[in-house]
Amino acid sequence: MDTQSTKETPTGKLESVRYSLGFRSILIGFIAAAMLLPLFMAKQVVSDRTYYYRTAISSIAKTWGTQQVIAGPVLVVPYTEHIINIDTVTDDKGETKTISRDVFNNKTMVLLPKQLNIDAEVIEKHRKRGIYDALVYQAQIEMTGTFDLGTLPDKTSSKNDIQWKNAWLAVGVSDTKAIDETFPLRWNNDASSPLMPGTMLPNLLPQGFHVKMKDLEREIVLPKFRIKFNVNGSEGLSFAPVGETSTANIHSGWPHPSFIGDIPPVKSDVKANGFDAHWRVPNIARNYPQQWLLGEEKHDLYALKSGVKLFTPISLYAKIERAVKYGVLFVGLTFLTFLIFEITTKTRFHVIQYGLIGLALSMFYIILLSLAEQITFRMAYLYAATATVSIITLYTIAILKSFGRVMLILLFLSSLYAVLYFILQMEDYALLAGAGTMMLIIMVLMFATRNLEHDS
Repeated sequence: MDTQSTKETPTGKLESVRYSLGFRSILIGFIAAAMLLPLFMAKQVVSDRTYYYRTAISSIAKTWGTQQVIAGPVLVVPYTEHIINIDTVTDDKGETKTISRDVFNNKTMVLLPKQLNIDAEVIEKHRKRGIYDALVYQAQIEMTGTFDLGTLPDKTSSKNDIQWKNAWLAVGVSDTKAIDETFPLRWNNDASSPLMPGTMLPNLLPQGFHVKMKDLEREIVLPKFRIKFNVNGSEGLSFAPVGETSTANIHSGWPHPSFIGDIPPVKSDVKANGFDAHWRVPNIARNYPQQWLLGEEKHDLYALKSGVKLFTPISLYAKIERAVKYGVLFVGLTFLTFLIFEITTKTRFHVIQYGLIGLALSMFYIILLSLAEQITFRMAYLYAATATVSIITLYTIAILKSFGRVMLILLFLSSLYAVLYFILQMEDYALLAGAGTMMLIIMVLMFATRNLEHDS
């Protein structure tokens, strides 16, 4: 017969109340509530580590490259408008005279592409700072298309003097310091010009680069252009569809894209080895015209944009933070299990023993966090759960001195941690799985306590 050091027999009315099921349940409930303090401290540790992680990621992004938005190209053409003003004046003698006066107005036209094609190959990379790993990328971008120069002021007219030698083409890049490599602009496949820093359009495109047009052909009505450059970035890549017809293709080996922006892709193919996404946007989708006069009209080229974000499914710290939220459930279910053992075996656990078991359950999250920062989450979870279950199991063997009963506790705790692991791996169905697990546990506990009797 098993010998249990904690087995006592109540004597007297006071002792009867002390060992009654209601009193024990309330007492254990208070102990479980007290375990909120170490769980809160564990959550604070996770929050602090999450803050350090985000700070490190932000620091890496600032040096490597932030989220990139590509806008353009736009063609900027200065010209002089010649106007003859004719005024009729009357002198002191009452004679009427006609006076003509030449007026020259300097204007600048902004012209958007008739056709714009953007092709981007996004290559994911990883950068480490201490123990923290940041997902970044290098994008190889090629922009091709045409401009309709027929919409420029008529060069044969004496009323306009187009200053093509002062014209330039500009492309907006949100983080220019992350531009890694550039290639000369190809104009109509037979001429080229180097890219130069700055857009010379501080209000329209605050950051980016430009190309001087003075050595490039002006006589072609629909000249073709090709702009190619590499840019580093983090988090995501977006583009502004500034063409009369804009198409974009983004390819990557990253298998977890999250499409962002105002217009979703018309076609996307997401596989385990990467994704391909295609956009087609007509100019009717935006709120600015195909050309306008600089300084007389103001338009926001970044008002409409689309792109992709390199999504990291359930980050390490998000998983651990979610696990901590289940801490109260773990403590409550474990204490309830021990209470059922008290009822069925007439054994009394000391309040200190409940407290120590609760602390062991709380330490699971600290162990998991410290290991997961060094090794994979799967192995860290396995080691942390094994350590926690082993400590509680060995402690319970010393208390109950019954191997068979302790095996039930071992099976219960192991199952609980196994279910939690699978819930943490889920993204869209985590809430459903958690709710289903709770209902199943409640059903089991109802079955185990179906024969409880009222306190005498």
